[in-house]
Amino acid sequence: MPESTIKAALDAAERLNPELNAFLSIHREEALAKAANAGEGPLGGLPIAIKDNICTKGKRTTCGSRILGDYEPQYDATAVERLENAGALIIGKTNMDEFAMGSSNENSAFGPVRNPWDRERVPGGSSGGSAAAVASGIVRAALGSETGGSVRQPASFCGIVGLKPTYGRISRYGLVAFASSLDQIGVFGRSAGDVADVLGVIAGRDENDSTTADVEVSDYRSKLDTPIEGKRIGVPRALLGEGLDAEVRTAVERSLEGLESLGAELVDVDLPRQKYSIAVYYIIATAEASSNLARYDGVRYGFRAENAHELREMYFRTREEGFGAEVKRRIMLGTYVLSSGYYDAYYAKAQKVRTMLKREFSDAFGKCDVIATPTSPSTAFRIGEKSDDPLAMYLSDIYTASANLAGIPGISVPCGLSDEGLPIGLQLLGPYWSEDVLLNVASEFERNFPIDGVPEISA
Repeated sequence: MPESTIKAALDAAERLNPELNAFLSIHREEALAKAANAGEGPLGGLPIAIKDNICTKGKRTTCGSRILGDYEPQYDATAVERLENAGALIIGKTNMDEFAMGSSNENSAFGPVRNPWDRERVPGGSSGGSAAAVASGIVRAALGSETGGSVRQPASFCGIVGLKPTYGRISRYGLVAFASSLDQIGVFGRSAGDVADVLGVIAGRDENDSTTADVEVSDYRSKLDTPIEGKRIGVPRALLGEGLDAEVRTAVERSLEGLESLGAELVDVDLPRQKYSIAVYYIIATAEASSNLARYDGVRYGFRAENAHELREMYFRTREEGFGAEVKRRIMLGTYVLSSGYYDAYYAKAQKVRTMLKREFSDAFGKCDVIATPTSPSTAFRIGEKSDDPLAMYLSDIYTASANLAGIPGISVPCGLSDEGLPIGLQLLGPYWSEDVLLNVASEFERNFPIDGVPEISA
């Protein structure tokens, strides 16, 4: 059975990839060889896709960048190792915005990914390749990464479930760094159950990552069908106003009514400082990126510019030719906010506001179990629509970035379709280590309110 399942997934990936561009590499021979001995373990024989900034031993890990175009790690990421030990079979590495910097998957050095629901639209980013692989039916689950919403936002655009766990729940060992205090590995699935199965395998303390927490990992699958009667759902009404697409607002409001009909209690909560989250995020994230990406200089590994006559010229030309426009933009912004005379005015102040955001969430969770918001202010936009307007692109993460700043878990679950037949996502946020609660609420919601009229996008 695993062999036929894996072969079907590989065939679908190879058939659909010329159109979707979701995969940067497909591991047919290795996956089929391992399938012959698969079947044991909690994920026995499950085909899975891995975002291409998560290390796979001896397999290219490009981060969607020319500067790492031929890089082959000498080790597996902890999450990859745990998946394979549980019987999962990796069929390939997925396309992404370069170094996970983007909200549309148009920043990849290897071309944009296309949304399976509408090939002229983006799948979201930066984990758009993984989202498209799941939404198209190639795989039931995939790993992505999050720095400011890069799992939840693509999940919303592609009509699937996407989870960002609590910071420290999943090891970052083997995840190529963008912004280390924000980066996390996340999980995509066709359902909350798929996400629960994968999360249960890869979560937990890792001695290779000192930021992982020694907190018990729940049996997430066993808690999915628990009734949510009595659960308090916090609603920040102020976030449902200006800037939110009318169809998204309507879908979210109907979803809240649906949760209430299941016995949940809607509670108003106030998150007044959330409006600063994008500004804070893009100061902290770019500052950390400017530091983390300094290692890509053409000396030890990765791309090196040819015909450079001295060291300084080699540094300059390697980074000029190897990095794309968005990566250069963020490195420059980050270097600026860390520079002498601006550190206190920008970076230090952003860290203070970040602490306020954490306290604000803590106060809100004193009144509720889960907070519900839109995942994205709009449905998937057309390829090229926001390419020349970085600020408009950055605002795609307005509902998601705060969870990364606070380190709390969040999940996006499909909650409706627009008039154009595009998916809309409902975001649920919870206090630290509450992934079981979020998966429970998401599962009950999707079971009772499935999206009607889903187009045939299966592979």
